[in-house]
Amino acid sequence: MQIDWLTVAAQIVNFLVLVWLLQRFLYRPITDAMARREERIETRLSEAKAARAEVEAEATRLREKQQELEASREEVLRAARQEASDLRTALEDDLRKEMEARRKTWETHLEEERDAFAARLRQRAGHQVIDIVGRVLRDYAGSDLAGQVAATFLQRLADLDAEAREKLSDAARRADGPARVESGVPLEPSARSRITRAVHEHIAPDIEVDYREDDALLLGVRLTIGEQTVEWSATRFLGRLETTLDEVIEGSSRRRSDRAPAKA
Repeated sequence: MQIDWLTVAAQIVNFLVLVWLLQRFLYRPITDAMARREERIETRLSEAKAARAEVEAEATRLREKQQELEASREEVLRAARQEASDLRTALEDDLRKEMEARRKTWETHLEEERDAFAARLRQRAGHQVIDIVGRVLRDYAGSDLAGQVAATFLQRLADLDAEAREKLSDAARRADGPARVESGVPLEPSARSRITRAVHEHIAPDIEVDYREDDALLLGVRLTIGEQTVEWSATRFLGRLETTLDEVIEGSSRRRSDRAPAKA
């Protein structure tokens, strides 16, 4: 069989033309469409991957934020518990200090009250003793004691220093009345005469002397010339004793007060 090469060539050309036409109008649009589709798929996949990465990043951020919040919550709770504990400790300390201060104040007040009561008791007892002594002396203030009192007063008058005598003499020169001698009991005429002579001898030789009784003057004699006075009596002695007793008790109370701690 004879091959028609021209026909073969024409067939080949036709086949190539057909292939080109198919490639141009069928395969290329299909491949282009497939390429575009693949590109869109890749784009979507990329977007999906990016979105997934973003979601995962957001999830990670949220987890970290949650962890931070948990840690912060624990820290806040720990700080709150510590602050509450510190506040409770401070309140307990303040309460303990206040109770201690109140206890000390109460003890100090109790001690002061006890000391004041003891001082009042000692003072009252001392005054009662002085009062009893005064009553006893008053009960025994007879004529014999009156004579001894006058003798003692004369001795005290003789023992006056120069300054005291000068003051009495000046008072006698300025006085427009008699010298006054007072006694707790009536003096015998002999005692009055001795006292008058002593006044004339030691103070003023020409002054008149007037005698009176004063029930408040216990076992003693008081000489008054003008504004000057000389006295020796159990009344004065007991008065000084009472004043000294009060001063001693008040001084002891002040010293205890000064030593006591300041109140709160």
